[in-house]
Amino acid sequence: MPGKEYIAELGDWQGFAVGTTGRLDSDASDAVSKVWIELFPDRSRPVSCSGCGGVVESVHDWTQRWVRDLPAWGAETSLLVHFRRMKCARCGTAMEEIPWLSPYARVTKRLAQSVARLCREVPIRHVAEHFGLSWDRVKRIHKAYLKEELGEPELSGITEIGMDEFAIQKGHRYATVIIEPRTRRVLWVGRGRGREDVRPFFEKLGKQACEQLQAAVMDMWEPYEQEVRMHCPNAKIVYDLFHIKSKYGREVVDRVRVDEANRLKRDRPARQVVKGAKWILLRNETNLRPNDRIRLRELLAANHRLATVHVLKEDLAHLWDYKYEGAARRFWKAWYDRAIRSRIEPLKRFAKLLKERLPGILAHCKHALNTSVIEGVNNKIKVIKRMAYGFRDDEYFFLRIREAFPGNCG
Repeated sequence: MPGKEYIAELGDWQGFAVGTTGRLDSDASDAVSKVWIELFPDRSRPVSCSGCGGVVESVHDWTQRWVRDLPAWGAETSLLVHFRRMKCARCGTAMEEIPWLSPYARVTKRLAQSVARLCREVPIRHVAEHFGLSWDRVKRIHKAYLKEELGEPELSGITEIGMDEFAIQKGHRYATVIIEPRTRRVLWVGRGRGREDVRPFFEKLGKQACEQLQAAVMDMWEPYEQEVRMHCPNAKIVYDLFHIKSKYGREVVDRVRVDEANRLKRDRPARQVVKGAKWILLRNETNLRPNDRIRLRELLAANHRLATVHVLKEDLAHLWDYKYEGAARRFWKAWYDRAIRSRIEPLKRFAKLLKERLPGILAHCKHALNTSVIEGVNNKIKVIKRMAYGFRDDEYFFLRIREAFPGNCG
């Protein structure tokens, strides 16, 4: 082992001097060498309370703790830290403040930072193997680091929000994510998607901030809309194109496809063509491969009902191209009349549903918002969940989501 002065300089354990040291080299190829270093506080420096930071003169007692540090000399490094507990007039009995070690921590701050940085990129299991720590310990380190680093989100000055749900577990169990669409900053994450589940966000936002909210973009999920209307009287509900097209695909295109397949029971070749056309009907035509585009055109030429709902699906998307509400309303009326005259029941029901929600559809003219940003957030959430093979700790999972979307100035 190098000399104590060299070790102290390399370790940079401010306010502490090196005592005894040791190293254990293992002969086994799969084992890890270990280094331990004993540290004593410099008695000449002023002692500060770790609670309030004030200088304290009265020493209550001495104690010691084993602490893990970053690996040194190709070995796992453990520190036996001797420190003092103080009698602070404001905090009572508290340990002395150590710049490189958080109170009650079993790892140094720099090791915690290294663990946290690596956890952003690779699964916890790999981080644990890299540092020779247990999975649970890495998770605790990262969770504590995130809580201290992220703190409470700043909710002042927010004028627009986006709301969406994502699957958190199997069995239709969901959580809600609320973001600031312009900056891609996650403001809040909570389990559930009912009114009571999202209410804590608006309570945390506060009455004055709720009244300043101008727009909330979402899908047509009634509990979200009701909660926004109750807490934010000045906010416009904005329905985005992505969710309406998805809903149209499920409730109109796919319903008509199934009905047509059932109608063609006696014509097995034609029935198989219709049954196998689900995805080419639901996808955007621009995203289809050349062969699938040819199949789509042949199918639409052979089936009038499918052609009608497909054309109206493509036309409905143009409603979001309009910037002026008057022009958008005229386009909507023409589209609605065509849908009603089609005599296709699933299409007529969907058109009537949209008519009831027309203010939320036309609100995009004033508030050019959509949930594509939220869909990007949801895709990233799926990646985070896969990296950890699922999460049992909601608080940690939601901190990971906030860490991934701190916001930007764009």
